[in-house]
Amino acid sequence: MSTNNHVAAVESRSQAPFYRPVTDEVEVFRAAARRGLPVLLKGPTGCGKTRFVEAMAHDLGRDLITVAGHEDMTSADLVGRFLLKGGETVWVDGPLTRAVRTGAICYLDEIVEARQDTTVVIHPLADHRRELPVDRLATTLPAAPGFQLVISYNPGYQSVLKNIKESTRQRFVAIELDFPPPEAEAEIVAHEAGVDADTARALVAVGNAIRNIDGSPLREASSTRMLILAGGLAAEGLGLRRAVQAAVVEALSDDRDVVRALGELVDAVLPGT
Repeated sequence: MSTNNHVAAVESRSQAPFYRPVTDEVEVFRAAARRGLPVLLKGPTGCGKTRFVEAMAHDLGRDLITVAGHEDMTSADLVGRFLLKGGETVWVDGPLTRAVRTGAICYLDEIVEARQDTTVVIHPLADHRRELPVDRLATTLPAAPGFQLVISYNPGYQSVLKNIKESTRQRFVAIELDFPPPEAEAEIVAHEAGVDADTARALVAVGNAIRNIDGSPLREASSTRMLILAGGLAAEGLGLRRAVQAAVVEALSDDRDVVRALGELVDAVLPGT
């Protein structure tokens, strides 16, 4: 597997990513960054964890290297490996090693999806040592100034087989993120989707109605990301009810009875659309 799989390019943004703070998460992150402390972000899918990291990297003036966790990820995918190039064997740094060398922020998204024996490689970087052993090069790399490790996961998916080890968790400063309060979420949806305030508030009302279903059969709630997608469809001229059906209702479940029930709930929240 190539080290480039599931890895986003180094971020280089001239304009700050839009992020609407909800509580004191920005202040906590900045304090951790000043100390070089690793940060654990936890929260539901689509609540803004990745956007938060992008905004903090821009705010701190640091490059951001993002890696999406997956069950086939190995330590070599993070650290690097020898590859054949032009008949020669050359070493190619993985994304974690690049971040360590350059002083970038390395964001391991949904780290719980990776095997636990893979995540152990981050332990020396997440404590007082701030170093990365590269066994295949028989060397240990000290983290460059500015390097920071950030990981995230969705507690709703954790299980006996998929959870963060305590030996990993206790090395991190934890920041819990959730869906924003209605007014803040409407501001986010309006900005990101390019819709007016009334449309954004209507979408947020739908999202909260679905999130508050008693005994919900859904694995995931209607996320802020989904509401932005629905808003984007509406901004392109699609009717609001149809936009919600496509971006939220149909995306949340394949069960026809569940989809029908969600549609009825949306009809009740969006009368006359």
